Amino acid sequence: MIHPAQYCRIVRVSAWYDLVATIGFATPWTFAAMHAMLAIAAQGLPGSLPPFEPAHMLMANLLGSIVVVWAVLRIRDPQLQFGRYDAMARFLFAAWQIYAVAHGASALILGFTLFEIVFGVIQSLPVTGEKKAHVIAKPA
Repeated sequence: MIHPAQYCRIVRVSAWYDLVATIGFATPWTFAAMHAMLAIAAQGLPGSLPPFEPAHMLMANLLGSIVVVWAVLRIRDPQLQFGRYDAMARFLFAAWQIYAVAHGASALILGFTLFEIVFGVIQSLPVTGEKKAHVIAKPA
């Protein structure tokens, strides 16, 4: 079992990773530079990283924006509950990343998938006193 203070540090570290990994996706200008760097990194790997059309850019910017906000929330207030929700989101992200690679997306994505799975598993571990923290008081 993980001590609650240690768990909060894990939530905060995972949030810092998210902030660093996704801040470049948050605006069209930063994503253009990020996409160029990813295209260079993806050279020689299986799959493709095609040029982005405006609708693709929008989806990347929406993802980047919401993940940046979610990361800042967890950095400022790393709660057990946030870690649990984040773990679920990471498993969903990992599933869709694996799906994308299986359908022709660049294998470069699997590097991100590794972090999603690792942080998802760690944030799913039991925490000391967790059941007591989630007891809901019944009305009198």
